[in-house]
Amino acid sequence: MGAICFYFQVHQPSRIKKYRVFDIGRDHVYFDDSSSDNTNNKEVFLKVSKKCYLPTNELILRLLQRYKGFKIAYSFSGIFLEQAEHYSAEVLDSFRKLIDTGRVELLSETYYHSLSFFYSKKEFEKQVDLHNDIINKLFGTNTQVFRNTELAYTNELAQWAENKGFKGILAEGWDPILGWRSPNYVYSPKGTKKIKLLLKNYKLSDDVAFRFSDRSWVEWPLTVQKYASWLSETEKDAQTINLFMDYETFGEHQWEDTGIFSFLNAFPQEVLKNKELYFATPDEVVTKFRSVGEVDVPNVLTWADTERDLSAWVGNDIQNSAIVTLYGLQDRIFETGDKEIISDWWKLTTSDHFYYMCTKWFNDGDVHQYFNPYDSPYDAYINFMNILSDLTLRLETTRGGENNARK
Repeated sequence: MGAICFYFQVHQPSRIKKYRVFDIGRDHVYFDDSSSDNTNNKEVFLKVSKKCYLPTNELILRLLQRYKGFKIAYSFSGIFLEQAEHYSAEVLDSFRKLIDTGRVELLSETYYHSLSFFYSKKEFEKQVDLHNDIINKLFGTNTQVFRNTELAYTNELAQWAENKGFKGILAEGWDPILGWRSPNYVYSPKGTKKIKLLLKNYKLSDDVAFRFSDRSWVEWPLTVQKYASWLSETEKDAQTINLFMDYETFGEHQWEDTGIFSFLNAFPQEVLKNKELYFATPDEVVTKFRSVGEVDVPNVLTWADTERDLSAWVGNDIQNSAIVTLYGLQDRIFETGDKEIISDWWKLTTSDHFYYMCTKWFNDGDVHQYFNPYDSPYDAYINFMNILSDLTLRLETTRGGENNARK
């Protein structure tokens, strides 16, 4: 029998407003809801809630109530949950109803959906702790499986997760890493003893997440019967089929008129017709199955773009300049003890800000444009660096910043 492990990433960044060079030293509010464009975080959140979160949660709840064997998992960024608290109690309550069924697992990640593991281990651990705190506060549950921002993964990260007591960790099932092996098995990360590695089946996941509405795709239209048949065929040589995708797949990336909700509505019943298939959460999968071998990932592997590396976020000079400058302020930021300054800096660590600066406008360009509030990557960079300039000035006017400057 093969498990269907259905996992969703749920994230919305706190987008920074248009910030001109003339604002430096005068305006210290970087995130607000007064703009009329798509830097208005409340407006964006409520729009996506109406198209995706609320209708999808309503549908998922019905499916969980109808099919006792249906199970799923979510990874919420802390910044998403923070916005849900501020902008829509209805969204938060709708997720609580799903979790209260007892068949929804929550995963651990960084609070601010950051790349901090690769720039500051200390900050990374702080953000993981903050994330665990908000998950426990809002949902009263603990996490057993870790997934890093955008599935960014290395051997070193897996070793860290094992040392922290996690039972499992998620990564992309990328062919150059696996070679002849299949992503449909449980593996052990190199250099670990107990923790299990779950790998995304990117072909089957992306059939839904990216290709579902693509009329040029040879398999369009993707019916639930066709998809279930692919899963059944895959199951013959699998422990687990890991279907990992953005939650915004439903209603936002794939609009309602594509038939995506009808597909999801019929999905559990069609899958469960095959007695050799069943649904399981990541924790259940890593608990049930033994590792079939070791996977070595010495360099960063992500689920983004054709390269599956960090180049979507730090692949050019402007991205590197922005992120290095940001993390270069870290010590001075925390020395201030100023809650507003620290909060602003934390929000600036969100990976989306660097994603908007990406200059890969060919195979992956349409993806980078999604919900991008800027006309060009260079506009994103200038806007971000203007804010860092103002943040640096704020440091110099605080006692911590002055003391640090004298050293």
